Amino acid sequence: MEKCIELAKQAEGLTSPNPLVGCVITDEFDNIIATGYHHKYGENHAERDALLKINKGDGDTLYVNLEPCSHYGKTPPCTDLIIEKGIKNVIIGMLDPNPLVSGIKKLKEAGIDVTTGVLEDECKKLNEVFITNMTENRIFVALKTATTLDGKIATSNGSSKWITSEKARDEVHKIRKRYDAIMTSSTTIIADNPTMEHRKKVILDRELKTDLKSKIYRQGEIYVFNEKVDDLEGNINLIKTPVQDGKISLEFVFKKLYELGIRSVLIECGGKLNGKALKYTDKIYHFIAPKITGDNHAKSCFDYRNITDISECREFKIDKIEVFEPDILLTYYPIDKKS
Repeated sequence: MEKCIELAKQAEGLTSPNPLVGCVITDEFDNIIATGYHHKYGENHAERDALLKINKGDGDTLYVNLEPCSHYGKTPPCTDLIIEKGIKNVIIGMLDPNPLVSGIKKLKEAGIDVTTGVLEDECKKLNEVFITNMTENRIFVALKTATTLDGKIATSNGSSKWITSEKARDEVHKIRKRYDAIMTSSTTIIADNPTMEHRKKVILDRELKTDLKSKIYRQGEIYVFNEKVDDLEGNINLIKTPVQDGKISLEFVFKKLYELGIRSVLIECGGKLNGKALKYTDKIYHFIAPKITGDNHAKSCFDYRNITDISECREFKIDKIEVFEPDILLTYYPIDKKS
């Protein structure tokens, strides 16, 4: 199952709105005779990718991190090919949250022995976006920030390049590829003029203050949420958006993105938008550099409110700690979704 997960990760960012799936087939002596994974949306599922590499009767056990499909979509049902190839045992990481899938029932009816729940937590983590999409019918929202040890993203005059090391920034590029789109604000564009290379970009620019010749607009499919116009300029989609308390409605933005077929988004912006987005955020990537500004007026990574009691703090669960010398990356999830 670990091998299935490893294979599935090779297609990160390429299978949406489908899940990430890997497959391993062994013979009766537990030797691996074929592997496969879902390479790209619209192409063969992992099971089919692996099964087409063997002859009927060669395979004994098939391992897959997600329940095989039993319905017609872009490709025929994987269960039919599993049965056709004479597989005797199927080991599954997690059940498919898609209500159209009932692969286990079909496999058992064909006399195949089925085991489920192997490395289930790891399999669910792998497809957290797909699970959220299927069970909650909404976009998965992740957030990336990079700070000093005292939680600052820039000095009081806006200097921020570079807080983290090149190794950490390389990891950011890998993280971006996992998501359908990246999102930032007009404030960040005006301050930093970033490129943010990605196939889809979301920009919050209420007053349309950004220069459409800025680097970020040069490539990709771009959605600009603003309060003025609905329009299309080349690769730039201007989307008129309601405003709440003088700010773009994030609830509208995330619902609209889901309607547009965008199933996951990574936010990269300043402290104020980070703070406002916490209410909707499912996962946070927090890079920390071993530096201290000591500047009372430096900009914080979550800067959006005043509280009077420590009990008002948002609470999170740290999932992983990684080192990208000299920096670290904390990956954590909200325990609650309060403001």
